[in-house]
Amino acid sequence: MRHSPLLLASAIALVLVAPSAFAGKNIEKVMGSITAQAGESYGSLETVNGSIRVEAGANTGDIETVNGSVHLETGANVGDAETVNGSIKADDKAKAGALETVNGSIRLGEQSRVAKIETVNGSVFVDRGGDVARDVETVNGAIGLVDTDVHGSISTVNGDITVGAGSFVHGGITVEKPTSNWMPVSSKQRKLRIIIGPNAVVEGPMVFKREVNLYVHKTARIGQVTGATAVSYDGATAPKE
Repeated sequence: MRHSPLLLASAIALVLVAPSAFAGKNIEKVMGSITAQAGESYGSLETVNGSIRVEAGANTGDIETVNGSVHLETGANVGDAETVNGSIKADDKAKAGALETVNGSIRLGEQSRVAKIETVNGSVFVDRGGDVARDVETVNGAIGLVDTDVHGSISTVNGDITVGAGSFVHGGITVEKPTSNWMPVSSKQRKLRIIIGPNAVVEGPMVFKREVNLYVHKTARIGQVTGATAVSYDGATAPKE
């Protein structure tokens, strides 16, 4: 991927301003799912017990559900999307503001554009050509990137991290120390796997407040490392423990 300052600034601006341009009918429910139809424009979409689906090419404001999943089809363009008990999936070329869930995974297709990604109990995956304007955060969940730009930082407490081939993290990486606020603290914590893949870049500092196994490909570029010793590797995959 190319990472010129002008292109990066343009991508961030598009993510942050595009959803606010859409105005239409607001939809609110207590029970039942909501579907935003292809090619139509809507205001906010809210339900308590039900999923939300935004069909290909539809535009909406913010999306919110409590017990249900969120699915953004190809080319959908939405504001912030939030759920408590459910996953969030965005297909190729989807655009959104912040994506947040408590109990569920977040998965983005190729060339997707979002402002921020945050989950508590769930994994995160961003496919090729993805662009995240701010941060990627989990507590209990792995993070995986493939040829993706993250303009902020990456953080987790109890999840493996793979900054895959061609990815560019402009901020740093932080692995926090587990506390009883998030999970029972055991003296036998599993070492997390942190992988910086071929031709990947992490510009900011990498700070590890618990034990990790850090693998950095010979073609990758990283900043200062605190709390771990980088192990260099050369090949398609990182070594197994």
